Amino acid sequence: MASAAVSPPHHTLKESPNSRTIEIGEWIITAQTNPISNAGELDALQAKMGGIPLPEMTFGNNSLELEHKSTGWKYAFTTEQALKAVKNGDLEDGDGGVKVGYAEAWLKSRTGPSAELPMPKTVPTKPYDWTYTTMYSGHNFPSSPNSLSWRVADSDNPVHTIPLAELTRQDPILFYAEIPLYEDELHDNGSSNLLVRIRVMPTCLFILSRFVLRVDHVLFRAYDTRIYHSFASSPPLVVRETSGWEAPYEWVRRRVPKRDDLTPLTDVTWITKILTEMPAEVSQKTGAGTKWRGLGTRVEISVLKIPSS
Repeated sequence: MASAAVSPPHHTLKESPNSRTIEIGEWIITAQTNPISNAGELDALQAKMGGIPLPEMTFGNNSLELEHKSTGWKYAFTTEQALKAVKNGDLEDGDGGVKVGYAEAWLKSRTGPSAELPMPKTVPTKPYDWTYTTMYSGHNFPSSPNSLSWRVADSDNPVHTIPLAELTRQDPILFYAEIPLYEDELHDNGSSNLLVRIRVMPTCLFILSRFVLRVDHVLFRAYDTRIYHSFASSPPLVVRETSGWEAPYEWVRRRVPKRDDLTPLTDVTWITKILTEMPAEVSQKTGAGTKWRGLGTRVEISVLKIPSS
């Protein structure tokens, strides 16, 4: 028997040209989507990043913010914090560094005072992760209660999982937003991008933050953060699942439906689908041989508590 339609609960929506907010139950959720940062904004952001070159398309004013009113818990996804999770400095074991023949020259072209001018030999190349790989999974606001903490989920407790059946039901979508944080074409040698999506249904909210990397002829990499909250949970419970996958470029290329059509290799949804369909032993352990610490899956939960006065 088909499940009865879920009636939308009371909620309010507010919209402006670059901002959308939904207030539903205990939650206030705001998505900010703005144009690419201008030169002045980029300079200020780059200074905060320790001077590393920023991605070609940096949406420094974009964000997703969630607030749980009765507990005061605030959580956000922002471009600044995502880029702060990119390795600034020499790559070490676990960073998943990607080394290719053009990398050094590419870095020099991006770290000079102008990308159009060659760097003087006396100016050192600033080391950083040129692929902009990030394991950023959102962050707590400094004003959030100190009692909030994430702990490893109990795999035997169904409440500590993300219910796919609920998320695939044809429930009304009360609120939806796509928030790009950054994108870079790696000097025409691939692509690196981070996009956050949120949808709010009558019974729950669901967030997917997805980083996808393609380095042509080298590897594919993806890192997902999924956050789920059921409005019916008592006390309020948030589930956070983070997953990382990686595979050699050729392994993914062989799976394109048509041998002479490589356009799927630029489709982040298709790329992630292929990576997740590979055996975990391959895509979440062996990967592309970079020993990236982001491989694997981790599920955590947090119980929201009213702070003591």
